Amino acid sequence: MKILVVGGGGREHTIIKKIKENPAVSEIFALPGNGGIAMDATCVPIKATDIDGITKFAVDHKIDFAVVAPDDPLVLGAVDRLHEKGIPCFGPESKAAIIEGSKVFSKNLMQKYNIPTARYAVFDDPQKALLYLETSDYPIVVKADGLALGKGVIIAQDFAAAKEAVHSIMEDKIFGASGANIVIEEFLTGPEVSVLCFTDGETIKPMVSSMDHKRALTGDKGLNTGGMGTIAPNPYYTKEIEKVCMETIFLPTVQAMNKENRTFKGCLYFGLMLTKDGPKVIEYNCRFGDPETQVVLPLLKSDLLTIMQSVENGTLADTPVEFDDKCAACVVEASGGYPKSYQTGYAIQFGDLDPDVLVIHAGTKKQGDKILTAGGRVLSVTATADTLKAAVEKAYRNIEKITFQDEYHRTDIGKRALEV
Repeated sequence: MKILVVGGGGREHTIIKKIKENPAVSEIFALPGNGGIAMDATCVPIKATDIDGITKFAVDHKIDFAVVAPDDPLVLGAVDRLHEKGIPCFGPESKAAIIEGSKVFSKNLMQKYNIPTARYAVFDDPQKALLYLETSDYPIVVKADGLALGKGVIIAQDFAAAKEAVHSIMEDKIFGASGANIVIEEFLTGPEVSVLCFTDGETIKPMVSSMDHKRALTGDKGLNTGGMGTIAPNPYYTKEIEKVCMETIFLPTVQAMNKENRTFKGCLYFGLMLTKDGPKVIEYNCRFGDPETQVVLPLLKSDLLTIMQSVENGTLADTPVEFDDKCAACVVEASGGYPKSYQTGYAIQFGDLDPDVLVIHAGTKKQGDKILTAGGRVLSVTATADTLKAAVEKAYRNIEKITFQDEYHRTDIGKRALEV
């Protein structure tokens, strides 16, 4: 089988490594891929948002199955176009991908179908937003409506900070057109949990839970990033909570999308807050999370490609989705300065790593026989073990063996989970 994977980050590298395990796979193409992916697939310099280019390539190369991994091409309709050409895909069509593409849509969906979430208000006028904020409780959350690379959320501690958030999103347009509308919502407290689920629009099968670490710096300080590390499973996510989430959030969301004629097929990501009033949805994503994928898929015992095909074919109910009873820890190595400005083009030195540790490439490029830094998040180092403590220790032991100029990483990934 010829497989096409759209994207070029750590999530895509992890997916490709897992798909390679299927013996029926003869060739994998990554569009555009990265320096590390080039060791596992054929990289083609077509941008993930070039829907015409992706479609033409898939047709010309007689692709048997495509995986559209990032949010942008999903929202732009990459799966719709590939389906038009008769190419089976893993990922939602654009009318379903709106669940991530518009926070206004997703909040309204949850309100309409009584899916637990934070109280909120929607604004397209900055002055009206400020009037609302004058009488609000703090802290409060200000979100850009559209896609913003996982960074379109600002937690404001007081009115001054909220005013600045509205100004920067709606008037300075720091997230571009994504900030034309904003959602202002109550600040929820409690442990955060990420749960990725396979769904074919009828059946939903959750993957192992995980915990992301969004802040740039150790101690949960600094700016929000795309994610500086993850652990799985999340110790806060008990069997009892999982049952409540299935009954009040997971199934109701899939059913709500069906009722809206927006059937969702692919990976539906639930960002949850475990509040004193029960689990609530913070956000939906229409795809695998990054770096959650880097700890979830290494624990998957079942064949990933088979599951993806069953999602496309509507046979997920009959397909096993099983996970190892182990733990995984992923630590991200980033370029100094990320998520603001940073330098790239530095050679990466890889030491004598443990053979069972996964080094996932995100922001890298291959130049001759060297791998150079080419992004903010450069590498994800994932270790698995029987206990979370052992997995965290193994990940950090191997992190020390990988060096490049301006490298930085958080030193406390998994700390909160180990204290539970």
